[in-house]
Amino acid sequence: MLDEQAKKTMLRKIPHGLYICGVKDGENLNGFTASWVMQASFEPPLVINCVRKDSGSHEMLKKNGVFALSFLEEGQKDLAAKFFKPKSRVGNKFDDVEFVEGTETGCPIIKDSLGYIECKVVGSVEKGDHTVYVGEVISAGIHREGKQLLLESTGWQYGG
Repeated sequence: MLDEQAKKTMLRKIPHGLYICGVKDGENLNGFTASWVMQASFEPPLVINCVRKDSGSHEMLKKNGVFALSFLEEGQKDLAAKFFKPKSRVGNKFDDVEFVEGTETGCPIIKDSLGYIECKVVGSVEKGDHTVYVGEVISAGIHREGKQLLLESTGWQYGG
């Protein structure tokens, strides 16, 4: 029998970085804070990005098959918090955030981040309340050196 408390405790011990995942649908841009991300292959370079099925960004990603991940630095908790909120509640999340549109995907990339990767979706698994998107890295860039913001350091919990 599954011990629910033990499950939550142990799953929350899996370390997670925090990223802003940029997506687009035509001229419509959006972004959300992602934490269920990991590298999956060297050749070709693949990452896994798990996205809530009930989000608007999920539909944009599913429709267009591209995304960009901006890697957040320690001290950017406020930026991560801003992108946790649904667009329907906060409007344009990029209003006061400087970004560029990726050269390969057109997805928003946060200028004030450690760097980024742009990905095209090459596979997906729709199980549970998240879709696992497999993205092939088609572009990458470094903005600066620094330590990545980790979910654990924020005091927040996601998952379990």
